Amino acid sequence: MSLNYLNNMSGRLLAIGDSHGCFRQLYNLVTEVIKLTREDKLVMLGDYIDRGEDSKGVLDLLLELIQEGYHIIPLLGNHEDMMINAPKSTLDNYNWMLNGGGETLRSFGVSSVDNIDKKYMDFLSGMPLYHAIDNYFFVHAGFNDDIADPLEDRYSMLWERRFEYNSPVFKGKTIVHGHRPHSLSELEDQVQHTPPVINIDTGCVYGKEHELGDLTAIDLYSMKLYSVIC
Repeated sequence: MSLNYLNNMSGRLLAIGDSHGCFRQLYNLVTEVIKLTREDKLVMLGDYIDRGEDSKGVLDLLLELIQEGYHIIPLLGNHEDMMINAPKSTLDNYNWMLNGGGETLRSFGVSSVDNIDKKYMDFLSGMPLYHAIDNYFFVHAGFNDDIADPLEDRYSMLWERRFEYNSPVFKGKTIVHGHRPHSLSELEDQVQHTPPVINIDTGCVYGKEHELGDLTAIDLYSMKLYSVIC
């Protein structure tokens, strides 16, 4: 895979929501719709695996983009965290299976998480929980607004979301997250009002019958949305 484009939109700050094994749609979004360049910064908001049919393909795409010199910041999602924990106990493995782990195993062509190539587990284990740049905080889910340092609560960053934050840590900042799907039309309405919290998970792995089924990216500098139907 090669991304060779005329660089006519350089220096964007982009984020993509939960892709959940939808490799074909993610590839199309990055290469054909966004037309990612090496001058862009792309924050991936986690949940690359489970439920969709090609979790391995999604991880391979991220690894390849990074290797080719694209500025990709992949954050840890709760589904990656479940996969990392799956080998630790029968209960952890069962919990992952309940949440789409079986589809991920099939994409790797294995029957157990123990048989997945170590490079993938190392890749997931090395992912940060959040990323801060300019006036933006990126996270998979959200932050614990009730403690002095919201950046210390790992569980909240993976599992909990809020619609607003009052912590001084986030004063004047915009929080961009995924984790809880809502419709693309809701997101389009949301970004028109320059909100302090932006959820860009539009439920790519769920169907249009649920008013979801899109994979969406946002350019934070222009507030432009890019989307593909899944």
